Amino acid sequence: MSVGSVLVLSDSLAYYGPAGGLPSTDRRIWPSIVGERCGREVRLFGRIGWTSRDVWWALTQDPNIWAAVPDAEVVVLAFGGMDSLPSPLPTALREQIRYVRPNRLRQVVRTAYQWVQPRAARLGWPVALPPAVTVEYLEKIRSALAQLRPDLPIVVCLPPTHRSPYYGDVHLGRIPTTSAMLGWARAHGLECVDFYPVTRDAFDDFDAQDDSDSAMNPDGIHWGFECHRRIADLVAPVVAARIGARAVDPTM
Repeated sequence: MSVGSVLVLSDSLAYYGPAGGLPSTDRRIWPSIVGERCGREVRLFGRIGWTSRDVWWALTQDPNIWAAVPDAEVVVLAFGGMDSLPSPLPTALREQIRYVRPNRLRQVVRTAYQWVQPRAARLGWPVALPPAVTVEYLEKIRSALAQLRPDLPIVVCLPPTHRSPYYGDVHLGRIPTTSAMLGWARAHGLECVDFYPVTRDAFDDFDAQDDSDSAMNPDGIHWGFECHRRIADLVAPVVAARIGARAVDPTM
């Protein structure tokens, strides 16, 4: 009997380490660790800044995701954190800066955005996507997957936290977003994994001079490899239970 894969839909937290982005096959990031412990290939799809809306668009437009769904044994929805971040300036504005011409004007616009964003973010509002909108996109994703694979298990990852000056070191949107996601998941009988406690502790222990695996990314958003391992400790048993596998105990 052939085995399938673990399909992970995520933002950049799944593939960024303490120094930046990494290939989806890097063995130190949490999806790879989960796949190794569960004895499954991992298909990871994600981009920096992805909200639930972006994941929905990718699901409907990316043929590589379409090709991965038939072979998946479980889908891990690992996004929502970006939805909850303070975004006083429209996200679309940030995305359009790259298209501004000439180059000198683009630099002026980017500099102005980077000055305003962290200062205005201290208000904590508005967030990138309101919780109700996050749930709307989650339901679209769940419904689309159910149409294709009614038997496909889904694991929902609840938002982590951050310590980023870019967002004013504020995360007032996390609790409302988490509550909305949890309520939606429970209504559909979906298993949840909460990323908040692990990331809270990792950022609380952050030392800018630390160069060990515990070192977090200095951007205050992304994680170190020890944090990736601790996230995998949470996700692997849940994924294994959904696919009927036995997760390898990393301490053995």
